[in-house]
Amino acid sequence: MKKQIATTAAPAAIGPYSQAIDLGNMVFISGQIPVNPATGEIPEGIKAQTAQSISNIKAILAEAGLTIDNVVKTTVFLADMSLFTDMNEVYGEAFTAPYPARSAVAVRELPKQVLVEIETIAVR
Repeated sequence: MKKQIATTAAPAAIGPYSQAIDLGNMVFISGQIPVNPATGEIPEGIKAQTAQSISNIKAILAEAGLTIDNVVKTTVFLADMSLFTDMNEVYGEAFTAPYPARSAVAVRELPKQVLVEIETIAVR
């Protein structure tokens, strides 16, 4: 059974999608951009933006009763591949071995002109 996950501790969905969908054994989290849910502000720089995106993911995971350790796959969208090293540094501090599978791609543009967006899949 498909169940919507929503929390005010992460940015609200701004379109016809859910923050996350819980299928019981798997949780699919929509791409999280680095918007601070309390202020609506976007931090400066790729490191701060990566940290905020991961913070938003952690909040949604918590609402689903999970932690970052439940994440098995991520997709990282970058505004430019030159940002990869700095993003990867912050990302590497958030996850522990065995690390989730990951794809990282550069895209032409991201919502609100942010530098990074991260989507995740977690399992129970």
